[in-house]
Amino acid sequence: MATLLRKIGLIRLHDRDTEDPKHQQGSRKAAKPASQSQKGGTKHCGAGGDTSILGTPEIKAKRASDVREKKAPGKETAAATTAAAAAAPAPNRQHCTQVRTRRLMKELQEIRRLGDNFISVELADDNLYDWNVKLHQVDKDSALWQDMKETNTEFILLNVTFPDNFPFAPPFMRVLAPRLENGYVLDGGAICMELLTPRGWSSAYTVEAVMRQFAASLVKGQGRICRKAGKSKKAFSRKEAEATFKSLVKTHEKYGWVSPPVSDG
Repeated sequence: MATLLRKIGLIRLHDRDTEDPKHQQGSRKAAKPASQSQKGGTKHCGAGGDTSILGTPEIKAKRASDVREKKAPGKETAAATTAAAAAAPAPNRQHCTQVRTRRLMKELQEIRRLGDNFISVELADDNLYDWNVKLHQVDKDSALWQDMKETNTEFILLNVTFPDNFPFAPPFMRVLAPRLENGYVLDGGAICMELLTPRGWSSAYTVEAVMRQFAASLVKGQGRICRKAGKSKKAFSRKEAEATFKSLVKTHEKYGWVSPPVSDG
């Protein structure tokens, strides 16, 4: 056994002595960068091994804490952001306001340009979105026109208000004076017309077109100027008109735009 071990030792010694020196030198050079990379591992943040200082539990905990602080702003920052968002109008709302303004300015110019004395418009308190419209003409063969002549009524006065999303939603229109009966004019001066409801409205309708439709409805519904003592001088109320309009829309949504049962008004 001892003789065999001595022979193996001699063979290994012979292999080292006969090995190519260049090969040995290359092996040492190849091993050197590996040791250098181990020493210089802290220079590269992206290396990410457990041997890096960035991989220690203390550094990992600190980085996670920093990320949470960035994601969750302080109370003061959050409050400032909320206040700024509330102060600045939403893009959609701002766009709708611009569309409404341009549309109403154009329609107002068109009505004044026509000059056919069918209707005239005055802004209520100089508010572009609140119009007082005077209807000067209805069918001259109608009983309503005769009433206007006999009572020296030069026009039928209406109030038209335009919502923020006009012309994509209908205006609210009601009669102010004189006090009318029938003609699809209801309590408070509310007007029963399908095209004034969200379902019947189209953004293509103009104020002039709506007023012409209203004038025709007055005559078709046999509208008359109220001459009853006491009742004729009672002014229409906006609050009453809004409540009446809401009720009639609900009724017609249930039965359609036909004459509903008497029990439902």
